[in-house]
Amino acid sequence: MVSQSAQTRMGSFAWLDVIVSVVVLTAFILYESKRIKMGLRLLWIPIIGTFTVGVSFGLPIFLFLRELHIEKKKVS
Repeated sequence: MVSQSAQTRMGSFAWLDVIVSVVVLTAFILYESKRIKMGLRLLWIPIIGTFTVGVSFGLPIFLFLRELHIEKKKVS
């Protein structure tokens, strides 16, 4: 599958786009969670989800967990 998708420039560009998006989202997750002192307890869920399903899964899950953390800090 990888060799077939890399045969054309458009296929290679599409895979490069996916790889860049995954790397950038992973960096964002790690940076933002450190910035708001979120901890590493649940961060494996959006990171593994991003690598297995895609950015469209990892980003919403991370944003949901981030909002839960922020709301929890407001109540405390």
